Amino acid sequence: MRRTLLPLLILLTLLALLPGGCTPASVSGDHFSLDTIISITLYDTQDAAILQQCWDRIDELEDTLSRTRVQSDIYRINHAQGKPVTVRPETAELLSTALEICKESQGALDITIGPVTELWNFKSSDPQLPDAGVLEEAVGRVGYDRVVLSGDTVTLPQGMALDLGAIAKGYIADELTTTLQQAGCKSALLNLGGNVLTLGEKPDHSPWVIGIRDPEGSASQSLLNLELIGSKAVVTSGIYERGFTLQGRRYHHLIDPDTGWPADNGLASVTIVAASSTLADGLSTACFVLGVDDGLSLLARYEDVEGLFIMQDGSCHTTDGFASLLQSPDPK
Repeated sequence: MRRTLLPLLILLTLLALLPGGCTPASVSGDHFSLDTIISITLYDTQDAAILQQCWDRIDELEDTLSRTRVQSDIYRINHAQGKPVTVRPETAELLSTALEICKESQGALDITIGPVTELWNFKSSDPQLPDAGVLEEAVGRVGYDRVVLSGDTVTLPQGMALDLGAIAKGYIADELTTTLQQAGCKSALLNLGGNVLTLGEKPDHSPWVIGIRDPEGSASQSLLNLELIGSKAVVTSGIYERGFTLQGRRYHHLIDPDTGWPADNGLASVTIVAASSTLADGLSTACFVLGVDDGLSLLARYEDVEGLFIMQDGSCHTTDGFASLLQSPDPK
């Protein structure tokens, strides 16, 4: 079942967090990491030391999960030449969840896409397309089902490479909520560059309001609002996030593992709402690659997960329960 909405929406913009701004017993801060600006607001404490704990945890996890930092578990796996690698508990946990989503999506999410993503440079001032033959060869070295995870030991065949960019940020967001809860914080809002996570209730017990913008509009414009109660994750994958235009065509970072090229199915973005940011992050990419029909079928297998699919022509499709998350218009 799907419901068609007005032609607007997505990425994620925070708005109307509390009437009049932060309450007196609050503290907020920003931190640049994971190649984005991370913003956290704590609503039931003024202890700035808790924010520092969050920044430290982010840096620790990036050191663990990055594919480019030589001390990370992912770098060590990718350069082990097929030999088993013992990893940290966080890495094993994330890989287990990621591989489950890879399987459920039949490879639409594939964390072994590293040989392909290495051929794309979406940050270059002079972007170029990868050689088609080289790209085809790289696709042949992609296959999540060849990863062997046994406890805290990972074995990856030589020539393959992990890339957790489609799910690591979601996992880090979940880990930050654990850090906050251990510090005694019960009400917080986190924004990891579009991965939004609410923790607990707002002090005034009103819903968290999360704005979704039109893929064609500016990041500051909210065209649709969600109202969320309690702890929820909202994650968007869109063609406007990272990419380049060459000879009139848009090439974005949401790569189809079967072809090595950006997924081309008419979608502009996919937003997922779930209790787990890890799950929402992985599913947003998987659903984007699958397209509307198969994406909705995938989401139907998960409880308490809702999705919004925005097409490049402006039309929108949702899971059945998504409408219940929409903010009601103010009465006139």
